[in-house]
Amino acid sequence: MKRISTISGIIALFAMLAGCADMSQTQQRTLTAVAGGAAAGDIIGAIAGNAGMGAAIGAGIGGTGGFLLGRHNEATQAAYERGRAEASTGR
Repeated sequence: MKRISTISGIIALFAMLAGCADMSQTQQRTLTAVAGGAAAGDIIGAIAGNAGMGAAIGAGIGGTGGFLLGRHNEATQAAYERGRAEASTGR
């Protein structure tokens, strides 16, 4: 039974990773941060006495942070690309 559970977990992991192939970097960062925040919130919530509430709060905070980081990185990359384009045209 343990082996089936392990194999199912591995298949689910690969399915999630394959599903992220057509996502933007901001979407990938947001999803990763939501999962990480939920896991951390779940652990902290379990210690404090309400794991579900901790997971929900952690997912919200993680998702917001991941989204903002992704948007910042996209803006930085766009500014870099603009600078390179202007430099190559001699502006």
